Amino acid sequence: MRPSPGTGWLLAILSAILQVLIFPSPALYFLCWIALAPLLVALIDRRYAASLLRCVLLAYLCGILWYAGSCYWIFHVMHYYGMLSTAAAIGILILFCLYLALYHALFGLLVGLLTRSRRFANARVLLIAPVLWVAVELARAHVTSFPWDLLGYSQVNNLPLTRVATWTGVYGISFVIALVNSVFALGFILPRGRRMAVGAIAIFAALALGSGVLVSYPEAHPTHSAELLQQNLPLLSTDWTPVYFDHTIAELVQLSDRTELAQAADSQPRLIIWPESSAPFYTSDPRVRHWLAALATDTHAYLIVGTLGVSRSGSSDQAEVFNSAQLVLPDGEFGTRYDKIHLVPFGEFVPFRHLFSFAGSLTREIGEMSRGNQRMVFNLGGHPAGTFICYESIFPDEVLQFVRNGAQLLVNISDDGWYGDSGAPGQHLNMARMRAIENGRWLLRATNNGITVSITPLGQVLASIPRNVRTVLQAPYDFETGTTFYTRHGDWFAYACAIISILALIVAAFGGRARPALRQ
Repeated sequence: MRPSPGTGWLLAILSAILQVLIFPSPALYFLCWIALAPLLVALIDRRYAASLLRCVLLAYLCGILWYAGSCYWIFHVMHYYGMLSTAAAIGILILFCLYLALYHALFGLLVGLLTRSRRFANARVLLIAPVLWVAVELARAHVTSFPWDLLGYSQVNNLPLTRVATWTGVYGISFVIALVNSVFALGFILPRGRRMAVGAIAIFAALALGSGVLVSYPEAHPTHSAELLQQNLPLLSTDWTPVYFDHTIAELVQLSDRTELAQAADSQPRLIIWPESSAPFYTSDPRVRHWLAALATDTHAYLIVGTLGVSRSGSSDQAEVFNSAQLVLPDGEFGTRYDKIHLVPFGEFVPFRHLFSFAGSLTREIGEMSRGNQRMVFNLGGHPAGTFICYESIFPDEVLQFVRNGAQLLVNISDDGWYGDSGAPGQHLNMARMRAIENGRWLLRATNNGITVSITPLGQVLASIPRNVRTVLQAPYDFETGTTFYTRHGDWFAYACAIISILALIVAAFGGRARPALRQ
């Protein structure tokens, strides 16, 4: 029986729903093995995608719905912190989805072009579809700088499969997932006689690969422990009077200086980490410097503190403000400062301000940030540590540069309160966990209001504390000196996929006339 014209649209919608469900929350990770298959069937079968335009529109619809379901927290940010009306915030969310869904549309375009070439039968297109998918994910990371929830993150709890990331980064896991989906899709478009055999292969592959989530992590034996302060400070507060400021920072220092956590005087210095937060902790403020120096000397600890760094360029009286991580040494001296390089659009700066003047309220509280220019590592008594800030954790090619610069420990400070009670904090955590896996490093993640954790080089969350409470996490960790293949060679696999995609398009372009609609 011939499918109805609307079946293709229903397949695209089904694929979008499945892609939403595989990420936090609800984090139904096992659905990733079939999440792309409905879209692939819709794109490959000419009964659903009779024209190239239909391919693009089917994938575009899928992308719009996926972004709306996964990144709905954009509304919360724009409405509650951008001070936009409900209607305006919804409008921004819609525009956001329409814009970023263009990558799904691009994937649909690439698949559609190949299916219409004499050189590529449908089975061949499905085999190359995972390569196209990875190439599009790479474009998301470098063109619009928003590689949020790449497909591979859905398997961050799959210990055997995540070993792939030490060679290829998260993109290799995306490839494996997309390949299994392609085999499922192939089973749907093949003649009935071969459909059962291919379907059985796809099911076996999904079960075999997916069963890795049942593998237990080996017992970790860290030799160090850090204190990660979860400040739980309000994001937009009008209460930062001098009295409130002194009371707050004194309370945070007191919480960090718990005598029961102190080590013997002749032992190695402690490590205390404060997160990124909206507090006005300027490095140029004498009160901040006094409190932090006192904490470092009283506890004989290295401090890594989320601050607002201030610098003056040349003879100009205009000060530059940075979103920074400040190292304070055990003797109270202020050491190296890392200034955040990859800033958040519309959060820390407004691109094309003359076009997006409405977004100025998002940066009004702290002003626009300046951009750092060097990935500094902190010397913790002979052990280098790399600290990246919030949004930077979603860029694998940037985090690995800290390890290339010698970091034996990774630290991530963040303020995820902007997301509200959505799935975004969990999504953000999984991306940070993948950075630990890719580089084979312990990762200490201190956040303003959660999720604050200690992560092993295998990506296991070894210790955590509840969200939205002011407390300290005793976070086990260790230093690692070896480097992974991925750290040394970066996104070679993703770029290889991009090159193969370009070559496939060239072959398709010179492949002659379009092939018959139902040729397999």
